This record gives sequence, structure tokens and C-alpha cells, in this order.
Amino acid sequence: MRILLAGGAGYIGSHVALVLLEAGHDVLVVDDFSNSAHAAIDRVQHLTDRTVELIECDLSDLATSRAALRDQEFDAVIHLAGLKAVGESVAEPARYYRTNLTATLNLLEIMAEHGVNRLVFSSSATVYAPAAEGVENLDESQPAGHGITNPYGWTKAMNEQIIRDIQVSRPELEAVLLRYFNPVGAHPSGRIGEDPSGIPNNLMPFVAQVAIGRRERLAVFGDEYPTHDGTGVRDYIHVMDLAEGHLAALDHLRPGVATYNLGTGVGQSVFDVVRAFSDASGREIPHGVVAPRAGDVARAVADPSKANRELDWKAKRSFADACRDTWTWQSQNPNGYTGG
Repeated sequence: MRILLAGGAGYIGSHVALVLLEAGHDVLVVDDFSNSAHAAIDRVQHLTDRTVELIECDLSDLATSRAALRDQEFDAVIHLAGLKAVGESVAEPARYYRTNLTATLNLLEIMAEHGVNRLVFSSSATVYAPAAEGVENLDESQPAGHGITNPYGWTKAMNEQIIRDIQVSRPELEAVLLRYFNPVGAHPSGRIGEDPSGIPNNLMPFVAQVAIGRRERLAVFGDEYPTHDGTGVRDYIHVMDLAEGHLAALDHLRPGVATYNLGTGVGQSVFDVVRAFSDASGREIPHGVVAPRAGDVARAVADPSKANRELDWKAKRSFADACRDTWTWQSQNPNGYTGG
């Protein structure tokens, strides 16, 4: 198929593009490069020896996007475009709602105009309410869409609802909502990886930048959570496993809306991450505890059994693999994509 990959030059998008190309699909990337790099697409093309068609535009601008895509043909859409930082969303909620909701509405409208009915949507574990006492891992039956602790999570929940409502009005729409847990790692070649603009909002790239010497020390946001060592626990999924989850979702689209967790089912605390990355890099990770961050929950770990069963997909790579591949990326690209 020819896949329109919205946000395809970003961290997750570039790995999804690579997996799609390796599976024989053609890829049309649409990206505004607000938190991504042209070099990522260049490197994906080099790794796969395949050509990626690229359109640079902002999907939250309907007129521009419609004009840019008017003469394009595509069979399905994988939608990863949007702003994605929990802490930033607390500080800038209006920007997050405006960008993330408008991009989805516009993309759905453009899909309808092109007669395209296949959609894989990048959602998030942040749509879940904080786990009830006694619930270790979150499955798709857990409460979602209320009790969310940050605007980023609300935009994902609202986008899920938008897609469900539009599917009711367009029964031919086939949609899969993928609730990511915490993507980490990089392609094992070290050629593509996570290169956030400015100060990283996620733990792993910050730890990697401390290890390489770009940052002095890691701030650990709180050590009094009800977890095994007091720091927040997350389910860290290797980005290549995550990318392969999109391919599996594409192969299992059916009329209606299906929802799947993409995670490993195993949690790592902040201190666990620091130790594992220190082992992978052979370097100490200076760190200190500061006040908890607004919008964070104590624990978010997936129950991925539905995706394992229905998508014939399972996370195959370990957290140690993710640390190793992140270090390969960071050590080969100490300043990210800057300088090629």
C-alpha cells in the first residue's frame, strides 16, 4: 500500500517509515519539522535503499494541507503528528488542544475527500485514569478518558473520541487506536534515534545526553511515589517493537474502531533506568532528586495481551537492548542530527 505517514520525520515516525519500507509499502511523509529533522528521512532512505516522498506542511492548517495533498493518492493513514510532552502541555494547554485536535480533524476531513478509510492513530497510555489500588498493569478495559492528569493526555483521549464519533457517521472507516506506553531505544545501526528539540521532556534522551556530556546531571522528579524505590515506574517499549506494532495494526484493520496497548508489561523505575543506562554506556549518570512534576502518575505499565493475541504482535526487545541501542545512537550522534 501507499501509506500517508503524518509526523513521519519524528522519532517514532522515522522508525515506522523504515519498517513500512522494509515491508514493501510506499511511504508519503507529511511533517512540519517542528520537532523533527530532514536528516532522519535521508537516513531512512539510505538504510532501506528506498525513496520516501516528503511533503512539508502543518496539518493543523486545513487549507495548506488540503492543497498540499490534493493530487496525492494514498491507501491508508498512520497519524503520529502532534505535540507530545506532558510537562509542556501543563504549561501550554491551549497550544496542545489547538494543534493536536485540529490536526486530527483536518486529517480525517482530507481522508474523506480522498475516499481513504484506513487509519492507525498514535494514542497514548496517558488516556488512562491513574490505576486503581491493586491494579498492576493497565489493560484496555481500564477507565480511560477521565481522571487524566495532563492536557496532553486529554488531547489523546479527545482524539480517540473524535475518531469513534466520525466512524459512527462513516461506517466504512477502519481505525486502530494504539495506546503507546514509553518509547525508547533507536535503530540498532545508530543512524536514526530520538533527537528532541531543546531540553528533552522524556527520561531516556535526557539520561543519554547526560551520559554523552551534553547535560550536567539528571533531575529525578520525586522519590516518594508508592513504588519499589519511590521513583515513577513506566513501561519502556523499544521503538522498533513499537514501529512493528503499527505494521501489525495496518494488517489487521477492520470496519469499526479497535484499541490496543503497545507495551512490554514490565515496569522500570527512574533509578532502574539510570542503573541500566550506566551499565550500557559504561558511564556514571549524575543525578539528584527534585520536586515531583505536575501531571505525572506513580506507575503506568501495560497489559499488552490483547495486542499479543489479536494483532499477532509482541514486544521482542529487552530494556537492556533499548539502552544499548540508545547509547549507540547517542555516541555516534552526540549532537543528534545536527551536522548530518
